[in-house]
Amino acid sequence: MDAIKQLTEGMLKAEPPKVAIGSTVRVHVRIKEGERERIQVFEGTVIAKNNSGIAETFTVRRVSYGVGVERVFPIHSPNVAKVELVRNGRVRRSKLYYLRERVGKAAKVKEQIG
Repeated sequence: MDAIKQLTEGMLKAEPPKVAIGSTVRVHVRIKEGERERIQVFEGTVIAKNNSGIAETFTVRRVSYGVGVERVFPIHSPNVAKVELVRNGRVRRSKLYYLRERVGKAAKVKEQIG
């Protein structure tokens, strides 16, 4: 068990991003195309968080041109440059999979005030 801990300690980010369920976030992802590297921004609502430690991930959902797009990001990945918090959402669930069936304003999460 100690060997696994020692291996993963160097890979963990010192300041992992604080990601809350229901929040709208802007994820800056490094994308490598041949020799070039660029940063692509993916903005959406956090609908799930999974696992813990080195394997911790969060799922972000947005609707793009009428099609729902979900991406799963590892929190400790070096390809995730930064995660910006756009707004906090007020939710009562740990998984917001029910948003997949909702359309338009019904798919929005209320903002947390205070």
